[in-house]
Amino acid sequence: MYENILLEISDGVSTITLNRPQVYNALSTGLIKEITKAVEVSSTDNSVRVIVLTGIGDKAFCSGADLKAGMDEGMASLGDSLRKNYNPMIAAIRNAEKPVICRMNGIAAGAGMSLALACDLIIANKEAYMSELFVGIGLMPDAGSMYFLPRIIGMQKAFELCSTGRKVYMDEALTLGLVTKAVAYENLDETVGELVEYYKTAPTKSIGLMKKVLNQSYSSTIAEILEQEAENQYILGKTHDFAEGVMAFLQKRKPNFKGK
Repeated sequence: MYENILLEISDGVSTITLNRPQVYNALSTGLIKEITKAVEVSSTDNSVRVIVLTGIGDKAFCSGADLKAGMDEGMASLGDSLRKNYNPMIAAIRNAEKPVICRMNGIAAGAGMSLALACDLIIANKEAYMSELFVGIGLMPDAGSMYFLPRIIGMQKAFELCSTGRKVYMDEALTLGLVTKAVAYENLDETVGELVEYYKTAPTKSIGLMKKVLNQSYSSTIAEILEQEAENQYILGKTHDFAEGVMAFLQKRKPNFKGK
């Protein structure tokens, strides 16, 4: 079914692994479409409680667009490529009403950095770096970086990283808030696993609606957000997990959330 990724769905977890090690997991049209499909499949699978996005090996999470493949395919319009391929991929991640964890196993550059930033949490290999390297070929960051960066690190720092394309190593990335945690590669699975174990047993519906409203927070007024909170709290108030959470609180025990 998939030629460019590995997809494993097991025990409430969907793990999507970029599998083009020969080009440092660079984004071809085929890889982009498979990531999008896998995220959409995982989002609608009721057995999935958390999605993990990672790359094969320890060198690169994603090195950005595969320029050679793009030239071979005929880069008639970069704008059309974004609209048809990259933008739906980023939208699928942001619209997934489930937590998406980036296991950033190696470098994340260009659109690969955008792909990482689209995730809800980033656990990174501390030897890796991030780079908005578009300026080096006379382009501007895309695939969502122009949206994510100012919100995470502010306008001036976003401009600096975009206009210089310099490498941001993990000590700085942590300070800036670009990544959630940075650990030694040999500890990456354990650290991601701890988060996965939490989200596997968390109230998935609640977290999904949190993500939905947070996505809209910067473009909404306070009145609009207050109304969205009320509308979505009404929905959550009718869920199994709300009833279970209240009962567990009263009985002084750990809740058994079902994600429903």
